[in-house]
Amino acid sequence: MNEASILITLAGVHFVALMSPGPDVALVVQNATRYGRQTGIYIALGLSFGILLHSLLSITGISYLVHQQPVLFALLQLGGGSYLLYLGFGALKATIANWNSAAEIAPADKKALLLSNKKQAFSLGFMTNILNPKALVFFVSLMSTLVPASMSVTGKGFALLILWGLSLIWFTCLAWMLSTERLQTKLNQASRYIDLLCGVIFSLIGLTILWQSLTSFIH
Repeated sequence: MNEASILITLAGVHFVALMSPGPDVALVVQNATRYGRQTGIYIALGLSFGILLHSLLSITGISYLVHQQPVLFALLQLGGGSYLLYLGFGALKATIANWNSAAEIAPADKKALLLSNKKQAFSLGFMTNILNPKALVFFVSLMSTLVPASMSVTGKGFALLILWGLSLIWFTCLAWMLSTERLQTKLNQASRYIDLLCGVIFSLIGLTILWQSLTSFIH
């Protein structure tokens, strides 16, 4: 298989994975729905750079070495699972607190959130992705299967660019679609239910990762 075919296959597999429900998608849905387009786009930017770092670590073999060290990988699972659980409990706590209050954020408050939280939104996206041990395993598998060690430096550079670019485009488009004026009005009315769903998703994934971490320590 030539390098062009490898890159096309890599792009296809990665794009399918991006559309699969997970913490990345839940994070964009929750925040773009509640805080608007700008926050959603900065989260998309953070997520895409997290994916770029995962890809770089995988293509250089660093992630593989981490994955082969049971204690180190278990610690990564512990940290990542705890972080996702923290996000889940935060979303659930906010849902309970706001259940009997107005779900819609006032325009002035929303504007303040957008202007003050660009770095926070980027960091949230970046940390959510980079601390996800499932992402590490995915990119180790993806790179070891589809990107041969003999691939040229230029080919590997294009592979990294494709993985980062597709991620940025997908998450940005998702944030953009969820924050159109007409859809924003409808989604804002259901924001408490969206927060609840995202909180459950974060919590379940976090608990699953923590359980896997604890069982790996036991065994």
